[in-house]
Amino acid sequence: MTAARSHTWTWHFDASPVRVWAVLADTPRFNEAAGWSKYRVAESPQADGSVVYNGAGRIGPFAMTWRELPFEFVAGQRFRNGRLFDSGPFRSLRATLALSADGPGCRAEYRLDVEPANWIGRLALATRFFPSAGKTVNRLAAEAMKFLAGQAEAPFSVPPPQLAPDGAHRLSALLAQLESAGQPKALVERLGALVRQGADVDVARIRPLRLARLWSVPERDAIELCLWAVKLGVLEMHWDLLCPNCRGPKLSVSSLDRLPQGAHCPSCNIDYDRDFARNVELSFRAAAAIRPIGDGEFCLLGPSKTPHVVVQQTLAAGETRDVPAVLVPGDYRLRGLHPIGAAEVAWTAGGFPTLVAAVDGVNAGPVVAPGIVRLENRLGCEVTLLVESREWVKDALTAHRVTLMQAFRDLFATQALRAGDQVGIENVTLMFTDLRGSTALYARIGDARAYRLVREHFAYLADAVRRHDGAVIKTIGDAVMAAFSDPTLAVRAALDVQRNVATFNRGHGGEAGEDIVIKLGLHAGPCIAVNLNDRLDYFGSAVNLAARLQGESHGADVVISAELAGDPGVARELVGVGVSREQAIVKGFERPVAFLRIGSAVLGAGA
Repeated sequence: MTAARSHTWTWHFDASPVRVWAVLADTPRFNEAAGWSKYRVAESPQADGSVVYNGAGRIGPFAMTWRELPFEFVAGQRFRNGRLFDSGPFRSLRATLALSADGPGCRAEYRLDVEPANWIGRLALATRFFPSAGKTVNRLAAEAMKFLAGQAEAPFSVPPPQLAPDGAHRLSALLAQLESAGQPKALVERLGALVRQGADVDVARIRPLRLARLWSVPERDAIELCLWAVKLGVLEMHWDLLCPNCRGPKLSVSSLDRLPQGAHCPSCNIDYDRDFARNVELSFRAAAAIRPIGDGEFCLLGPSKTPHVVVQQTLAAGETRDVPAVLVPGDYRLRGLHPIGAAEVAWTAGGFPTLVAAVDGVNAGPVVAPGIVRLENRLGCEVTLLVESREWVKDALTAHRVTLMQAFRDLFATQALRAGDQVGIENVTLMFTDLRGSTALYARIGDARAYRLVREHFAYLADAVRRHDGAVIKTIGDAVMAAFSDPTLAVRAALDVQRNVATFNRGHGGEAGEDIVIKLGLHAGPCIAVNLNDRLDYFGSAVNLAARLQGESHGADVVISAELAGDPGVARELVGVGVSREQAIVKGFERPVAFLRIGSAVLGAGA
């Protein structure tokens, strides 16, 4: 057996290791920019619950098959990955990236270790392999330096993408329509550049919350841009059912009515259920009529695929390993890459608990010295262990959130669950409004004028709801039912409605007696999402209580349930706001219901 040969490239970056990591550890983007081909992956579940990842593709002129090993990494510091080939000129290949502080900047070492399998491999390693690889990685490092210095729009340059026939002309026409629909010109131009020139990894799964962060724009603007782009044909919509273990999108459908109750993750070898608020995500991709995206992977298991994982290491049977790692305070989960159990850790400071994998599962063991993460494998087999943040991926636009946005309901009114399907939602904030004395209003000013005023008041409420990322679910007579995924924004919307109703009356009244007075109630809790009249609707006791609290409103005030008022964000919103605490017996509820009332005098709405 011929020994492996290796080569190391070293660079200095005028940026912190954390910033450099975000670029160089994005291995799918790195590999695409390097000009390496996509490859196919077959995930083979094993009897012990683990999974073997078998890759097949071309490396240079060679068609090769291999076993893909799990990445080992400490986020922000280093990674190591490898392939064990069963065909081609090489027996194994391993890549290692190590970052360390270097003054105000960062020192990066990138190393390749390659073991030849035959004379062709030995010849390649002795001649052109490392010089060719060095030319590529040095180019990418130079491009990364320019990006980190603010001298380039993207981390790496990629080969020009292949658009569909007439795709460029089609895209230009649709972008013009997108701008005519009211989308900001600057955002339309950035989306057009992304679809036209972006890397495959960027247009194959577009996440609007990530775009908002990268483009420094409000999240609602990025979400609405993508929704309108789907409506006009620039993008396609995909509902992804994320695995709760690896957080990867293991099943994707084009509409809500095709979304199953659960799925199987072949990467983790587990079955899982859907949860609108946690693991159903809406993502987008370039429309095939403009830019078709080929199948395959540029990198299956890189750290950028699991940004919530902070430490991942593969340990032999009986091995204990200490790895230097600096974690931020927060909630963590200790688990295996494949299902062997998990342990929850709420960590604030000091030593971090040992991750112990044993026959009874994964447990949190004794704490160790600060700055160290200890992993202990007491099993009789190799296992990959990891420490992950309990926060869900921050860039995930959940089904719960987007279906409670007005733009989604306006543009995709027919996107609903299939008949008979229902989804339990853990927490929704409901707002009910009604007009005080509407019957008298009709009698006083006449049906036609009253009807016009009611319709204008609906638009006024819908605008306030939309600006606070909620959605009008339905109107019932003169009443409105709206829903929000964020309770704080719901309360802000309610306060804005009452604080600005006087302005509405001045602009939409006309004669004395035409002023409207709005009654308003809010409550939050679990409910059921169903398909009603081909639209998403919400039912349950939380919905009923919100409606009943609107009935407790005197008009020009805001009534908030005690439960909703206890939400930390809502409580902060109400600091300094004068409230009265009351309770009442309401229809359908046996016990008195406690609520807070913000009166008209506080809101300046007039009664």
